Amino acid sequence: MRYSELFEEINESVRERYELAMERITLLGKGETNIQEPYKDYFVRTAGFLQEMDALRQHVDTGDMQTGTFEEQRAYNQSLYRDILPGEEAYDKSYANPSYAVRQLGEELGALLCFLYTELRGDIIYAAEQRLFDLTIHAELFVEILCLFEDGIPTQKELKEILYYFVSDYADQTLDYRVRELLDPELDFATDIIMNSNLDDLRYLFRYGEYIGENEIRLADFLNRMPEEEIEAMAYTYTHGYEEGFRIAGIDLSKKKTVNIRYAIGQERMVRAAILQFENMGLVPVIYRAPIARVNRRQTMKPGYAGTSPNKQYEYDHRGDDALFLDRAFVERRTAVLRNAYESRRELAKTYAGPAVIEVFGENPFEPVNKEESLRLNRKQQELSVEAAAESARIVNEFIPQKDYSFTIIAYPVPEIGEQFEEIFSKIVEVNTLDNEAYKQVQQILINELDQAECVRVLGAGDNCTDMLVMMHDLENPEKETNFENCTADVNIPVGEVFTSPKLTGTNGILNVSEVYLNDLKYKNIRLTFENGKVTDYTCDNFDTEEENKNYIKENVLFNRDTLPIGEFAIGTNTTAYVMANAYHIVYKLPILIVEKMGPHFAVGDTCYSHSEETRLYNPDGKEIVAKDNECSLLRKEDESKAYFNCHTDITIPYDEIASIVSIHADGTEVTIIENGRFVLEGCDMLNEPFHNTSA
Repeated sequence: MRYSELFEEINESVRERYELAMERITLLGKGETNIQEPYKDYFVRTAGFLQEMDALRQHVDTGDMQTGTFEEQRAYNQSLYRDILPGEEAYDKSYANPSYAVRQLGEELGALLCFLYTELRGDIIYAAEQRLFDLTIHAELFVEILCLFEDGIPTQKELKEILYYFVSDYADQTLDYRVRELLDPELDFATDIIMNSNLDDLRYLFRYGEYIGENEIRLADFLNRMPEEEIEAMAYTYTHGYEEGFRIAGIDLSKKKTVNIRYAIGQERMVRAAILQFENMGLVPVIYRAPIARVNRRQTMKPGYAGTSPNKQYEYDHRGDDALFLDRAFVERRTAVLRNAYESRRELAKTYAGPAVIEVFGENPFEPVNKEESLRLNRKQQELSVEAAAESARIVNEFIPQKDYSFTIIAYPVPEIGEQFEEIFSKIVEVNTLDNEAYKQVQQILINELDQAECVRVLGAGDNCTDMLVMMHDLENPEKETNFENCTADVNIPVGEVFTSPKLTGTNGILNVSEVYLNDLKYKNIRLTFENGKVTDYTCDNFDTEEENKNYIKENVLFNRDTLPIGEFAIGTNTTAYVMANAYHIVYKLPILIVEKMGPHFAVGDTCYSHSEETRLYNPDGKEIVAKDNECSLLRKEDESKAYFNCHTDITIPYDEIASIVSIHADGTEVTIIENGRFVLEGCDMLNEPFHNTSA
């Protein structure tokens, strides 16, 4: 069944409701209202936006969206997002901007009406997808609040209650649909665009409804000009890595039916080739976009396909909007709806093979501005958000156990990376296809030494104040066991690291990086202090006050927790990527997927083996990897809620900020692995070769 046919019945069931609501909105758009200023301007402008969305819906329904020149369609797409684009005449004067909304509408009601308008902006996507139910409930919500203001000025409590119950009452639809998006290949909106569009005609990009900027247009054009054999090879690197993940983990891929493909708009030509390759494995695609409704979002993260953000500050400003509805009753309702949604799709969940992710990088690093008008979770809500995330993860793992699926991740640049985009793209293809066998051998030399260590000491160079002592697990049978995984290019592309889950007890020190980009946010001079493997203090230099710096890290690295443990210690070996990045001056534009291979790194959060600790894994030399637990994850045997944190954030120290990495044996013997940013362990000369003939 085609995507458009799936919604015919439900669309018809709400059409009369929708038309009634739009009649009222149309009158308001003409200025027919007795709402007092300053609120009248807000409602008239918002009504105008909803009328635009109705026009967009009709254009899509009649097929008019596929007519017109490329430039005409591009101009129309830009007009849909003009309100939130950066600038004095756009976002600075938009009711989607908390600062402007509060300044114009007052402190009590401004933030609430800002939230309302931001949620309504999701109608761009709902119109593009012809989801009339979502358009209807949004129109009805707007009319309900409009009537409230026509009767006078409501209290903050009255307005907040309407918004709260809207989110809560419709959670069984919005949350359920999101779960369906994750699992059901019949929701083939994006698949249809990828497989049935003429990709040479870039007008296909505008069918998504997402903001289409220079990155999407130039990327699609570039891929269209690549020879077919190169596209096929790129897709093979990606799909073969996915397949290898199942083989290495000993998971039977033949029992799976769906693969979740996550990509960036503009990559359709490679994704089309990958879909055909996955079909040869017996897998059909499940492709969903990044979540739209606030109830399905987690801060600023975007799991699913997306385009370049029209305005990252806009997204950052609304990272805490769930403060409006996050309470105990809502968490309990959300949990019940989520469980029912997965229960009703139990069979689809069983055949889900896992995500295959194509990341992009190269956008200018985003340094957010904190706005006091933005909604924020209070202390109790922070604790609830942690609890809710943990419960959601437990439900997902119940129906889709991590031990039963695999994944792969690969990354490519976008044109924003600079004038040398096409050259950099080719270099990244080379980095993604380095010789696995050569790295496997040299990484085994590193592991052989590290397996003799009682602990490892990492010292920063120059202004970097890193001084970490990392404790290793004891090996009961060193002839057959190992602490470190020899990581080649399968699930985690490109090749280039050895990693372990260290002991927490005795792991102490300071982790410092001058600049790093984590979860799409830039951190300047981030410093984390650890005692017995857990974060005890943290700061950075992003903002003027220590309170702002701490809050920034707590929200976006600790995810509102007071602390997190070290889940991973690794030594990246991909010096080729490091030298390339420095040659093009793009180190701080690279994703953590590549950066983690370019120096030692620590992850805060869960171990790399979260929820699959019992799965037996072996390195290429035949030794079993036994360091998969730490003192936190072992608590799963008593209370799973204390064992997992549902996050894993890698923080890498680049080679040029490393003075030394030293393996310290139980008898006091010290063996230097890296000194002054270069590998000095015997047998690892290959890793220094990229540094030759370069000043990096």
